[in-house]
Amino acid sequence: MPLTRSLARCALALLAAALVQPSMAGPVLDRIKSSGTVVIAHRESSVPFSFVDPDGKPVGYAVDLCLKLVDALRRQMAAPDLKPRFVMVTPANRIAMIEEGKADLECGSTTNNAERRQKVAFTVPHYIAGARYLVRADSPVDVIRDFKGRTVVSTKGTTPLKAVTQANNEYQLGIRVVEAPDHARAVDMVAAAEADGFAMDDVLLYGLVAGRPDPGKFKVVGKFLTIEPLAIMFSRSDAEFKKLVDDEMKRLIQTREAHVVYERWFQKPIPPANRSLNLPMNYLLKDFWKYPTDQVPG
Repeated sequence: MPLTRSLARCALALLAAALVQPSMAGPVLDRIKSSGTVVIAHRESSVPFSFVDPDGKPVGYAVDLCLKLVDALRRQMAAPDLKPRFVMVTPANRIAMIEEGKADLECGSTTNNAERRQKVAFTVPHYIAGARYLVRADSPVDVIRDFKGRTVVSTKGTTPLKAVTQANNEYQLGIRVVEAPDHARAVDMVAAAEADGFAMDDVLLYGLVAGRPDPGKFKVVGKFLTIEPLAIMFSRSDAEFKKLVDDEMKRLIQTREAHVVYERWFQKPIPPANRSLNLPMNYLLKDFWKYPTDQVPG
């Protein structure tokens, strides 16, 4: 009997420990443990969220937030030597890179929507944007209907591309909608008059223009075509990993550490041109961060 009671006490102690401490098990966490690295997918030109600076280093608002998530993983996993490793992705391949386990966190300007949640998971949004239009400074265009019979470019694999295509069909505007492989190429097309406008999240448009030597050549126009909750993306196959990421994002917001990161990238000079975007936090994000959650409409 004493032995039975002793075994029972041990079993209860083990169960209590399991309930108190995270299991740290799952395909993503197992991969991170075995490799000693967290693979961060970044973008080339999604200023100020995720881009490459003049020295070739991945930088940006979302990248900084992801590095804070890596710090949290070091603490939770008791793995002080855990290192980030960066891999560049595009709008076209970013979801596949997460699905196939080639990246652990996608740190960029990706919209959390229902279609994508069938394949991947998202944490609390770090920005809420709206798609508008980048046009040349002398353009008469102001709203979507002004593009009738003109050419609009958007980036392959993005929600604004789908939205402008849908609006074109709905209003029968006869817009020639073309795809660009990345944001930078789309801006170049507008600059060279190969396209009359570039449909994309407004904050990205401001960032792209601020980094050019000719910012006065452009303007951002139009009402919001879409509302875009942008969030860090990762695998939907590891519930423990998701909980850890969600908890840390909520902590960063509630302690205002995330606000400091926001100010660094939206209200102070940033590369490549060392100019400030001068974009205070919009009311959509302020309201959303009062009660941070990964649950978004749509």
